[in-house]
Amino acid sequence: MPRPSLLRATTSILGLLLCAVLSPARSDPGLRPGSYVEVSAYLQSDDAYEAWLMLRHQLYRNFDAICGDTFCEGDFSNIQSLRYVCSVHRVSGRIGSCAWSFAASEESVARRSGRISAQTPAWLCLSPLVPGTTIEGLLDALQGDEPLHAALPGSSRTLYDGLIDCL
Repeated sequence: MPRPSLLRATTSILGLLLCAVLSPARSDPGLRPGSYVEVSAYLQSDDAYEAWLMLRHQLYRNFDAICGDTFCEGDFSNIQSLRYVCSVHRVSGRIGSCAWSFAASEESVARRSGRISAQTPAWLCLSPLVPGTTIEGLLDALQGDEPLHAALPGSSRTLYDGLIDCL
């Protein structure tokens, strides 16, 4: 026969597990946890996929065009855009979050040894999206040559504003 303290501990753990399984999601009850995918796995049409690829391409071009006069003036003059990615609820198309990753380096040479060392910071900049934004809404709002400066759906903020908060 198990000891009473072991039995109470086991019962408590089972109770917590049962509550966790049966409790509703903390956010929108229609959005079950584990239902998010990367945007390219969500998009169903060739046109939508092409719009996503074009958006990313234009964002990289926009960043390269402004980097030298803005973010790349300080300690790190070679900030590089790595990837823009979004998570999308696979049923509703609502965005969980979008983030843009960047990296840079600042190298120095030791005079005596000739060794090279580097500082290599990286940033993950979250997009300032309004909750409930859909991927379709984002693609529509950011189409064109200047998506970095276009207003995000339901907001006056831009992706550029998000970078100012981050880089």
